Amino acid sequence: MNVTPGSCTAERPYGFQPHLKGLYIATELIIAMLAIIGNFLVCLAVTRNKKLRTVTNYFLVSLAVADILVGLVAIPCAVLTDLGQPRHNLPLCLVLLSILMMLTQSSILSLLAVAAERYMAILLPFQYQRMMSPRNAQLALLLTWGLGAISGSVPLMDWQRQPADSDYCVFTCVVDMTYMVYFNFFCCLLVPLAAMFIIYGHIFLTVRRQLRRIAVAGGNAEDTRTAGGSSATEDTVSSAGGSTGGEPDLRAGQGPGRLPKDIKRRSEVSSGKERSLIETETTTVFTKPGFRISFCSDPRPGESTVAKSTVRTCQELRKATSLFLVLFLFMVCWMPIHLINCILLLCPQCNVPMSLTLAAILLSHANSALNPILYAYRMRSFRRTLTGMWRGIWSVWPKHQ
Repeated sequence: MNVTPGSCTAERPYGFQPHLKGLYIATELIIAMLAIIGNFLVCLAVTRNKKLRTVTNYFLVSLAVADILVGLVAIPCAVLTDLGQPRHNLPLCLVLLSILMMLTQSSILSLLAVAAERYMAILLPFQYQRMMSPRNAQLALLLTWGLGAISGSVPLMDWQRQPADSDYCVFTCVVDMTYMVYFNFFCCLLVPLAAMFIIYGHIFLTVRRQLRRIAVAGGNAEDTRTAGGSSATEDTVSSAGGSTGGEPDLRAGQGPGRLPKDIKRRSEVSSGKERSLIETETTTVFTKPGFRISFCSDPRPGESTVAKSTVRTCQELRKATSLFLVLFLFMVCWMPIHLINCILLLCPQCNVPMSLTLAAILLSHANSALNPILYAYRMRSFRRTLTGMWRGIWSVWPKHQ
């Protein structure tokens, strides 16, 4: 899809492939509708469920608002500019083209804010409450949108240097590819992406080490309790009840000679044998491959401090993994169009097919429609709230008929 100076004034977009126009516009409209509906439901879920009103989800709502605006404003603008409209109006053309870049920058900065918030919540818990107050979160949101608006509107600041002889509002004719590659791609996309990958990598490695330390501590405690017991199962259970000489009782609230209910309930033998009466939550998951324990279930009353700490750590790890998938999806969807821009700038003689360019544009816009699906699939709290809202709608619907 290389565009020569002459083609900017003499040719309409899709001049040689008019059949792409209808398919492209129809697909864009479908993506816009899905993005608006899905992200509106995400925002509605946060307003309906108080448990979802966390700092992390506020940043996700900011991302959802940007995706809604992509469907409401950016995609219609993209359709107009891909049709070459408006003609002979360079300032308005630049405004339409800059809207999507502003929203993209706001999205990437919102993802960076989420990564920073998760880093502090998991690795700096004592400083988290002070640094991530509601006021600071609001300031961070304003900062992400302000920086996004500034970085995305750079072409507008120097619009008089743009080619004034462009008859049609074609992106590659109007927007300087040097800005798109060196500033928009290298500085405003790759740098935040690299920072976020480093942050999440540090989070995963730290949590993994923490889980191993919890496992070792649990294993040592179990060895201490079982060393002085008899070979009989009943005596072993009795010795695990707290007579280990200074070892904290991990079965608070349980009587002597009884196994904690949470261990009985959550320790399973995959081979079908009798349930173990001495294995604990931490040692089984790391030392016995035949056992399976659901660490990341919600903490139950009466669980030990070690078990609750492990559950909380696993929950934070699961949330960080879901947010990393949101980041990875963003990168996969937006990287192709930026790579095409690099080819247009660094290899002017290379021929990029129009169909490939349009597919890359559609993929970048589809990211706005895919995020709500990922929230519902990976985040249980969002899934439960959305499911409850859907059931409520269907339960009320027959009454109005």
